[in-house]
Amino acid sequence: QVQLVESGGGSVQDGGSLRLSCATSAYIYSSNCMGWFRQAPGKERERVASIYAGGRSTYYADSVKGRFTISQDNAKIMMYLQMNSLKPEDTAIYYCAATAVKYSWSSCYEIDEYIYWGQGTQVTVSS
Repeated sequence: QVQLVESGGGSVQDGGSLRLSCATSAYIYSSNCMGWFRQAPGKERERVASIYAGGRSTYYADSVKGRFTISQDNAKIMMYLQMNSLKPEDTAIYYCAATAVKYSWSSCYEIDEYIYWGQGTQVTVSS
């Protein structure tokens, strides 16, 4: 059973930066998809970024491209989301998540494939 714990959320001004961390309780293989999701009040949970195969494949939502960077450490114990140029619309609870072992990057696209979830960390960006 994989347990995920996020940290690094907080409150920043428009244009600020934050780095979210996700610690895993077990080794995450390169063939597990890992991702960051967020949910703002009254909105559906959306995928922000995903990583697979040790970083050979990454995905970013259009709304965060060029501002956010997803990464993993070599031991696959930690995952990070570096968030720069934050905007008020980035305000949400951010969750890290992981799938079971997958053999295709396409399996990382569906939110239903992510079966391990952290408890979430709040990110608030004020104007």
